[in-house]
Amino acid sequence: MTDHNIKNNQVTVVGKVIEEIQFSHKVYGEGFYTFKVEVPRLSNVSDILPVTISERLLAGKTQLLNAIVEIQGQFRSYNQYEQGKNRLILTIFALDLFIKENEEELKSINQIYLDGYICKAPVYRTTPFGREITDILIAVNRSYHKSDYIPCIAWGRNAKYAQHLKVGDHLKIWGRVQSRDYQKKLENGEVTTKTAYEVSISKMEIDDDNNKE
Repeated sequence: MTDHNIKNNQVTVVGKVIEEIQFSHKVYGEGFYTFKVEVPRLSNVSDILPVTISERLLAGKTQLLNAIVEIQGQFRSYNQYEQGKNRLILTIFALDLFIKENEEELKSINQIYLDGYICKAPVYRTTPFGREITDILIAVNRSYHKSDYIPCIAWGRNAKYAQHLKVGDHLKIWGRVQSRDYQKKLENGEVTTKTAYEVSISKMEIDDDNNKE
């Protein structure tokens, strides 16, 4: 991975590990594990975020439950084929892991920077309470000719601005990674609760590539 591609997609979160580490998969003999961290917001709610980490970063640590950790990495996506459909799976891919000494170090740190391109027409909408929202899907380049597809949400005046953006626009985004529960009705009529992961935008800039020398 080049430094350039690392800089395109940067995440830092501090949270509490709330589930046991589970083996996920192996790539070229390197094992990867998953777990979830609870990251508090400034309000009284928390985001429950998935983390993927290499066994090489764990360095033999198999018990992280209830530990306070700082994770630096990237917000990545991959497609999972299930029930005849492709599903976009999102995870924080850890590049560094630091264990904090005690719960007093659990601060509200949840920040992400993305530098990518709009790959789907933005969708503008309003909530029942009149809050303006625009949904944006960003493609962020990764090494080896791969890309991560990251759903983002703009609010208020950013939402007004973002609704006019076009596919292919080069966008820089600052914000936080959030989890959101929603209900989905299945084909058999049963209603199930699912969790979506996305970036809540606090700041955004258009990078006009045409004006560069």
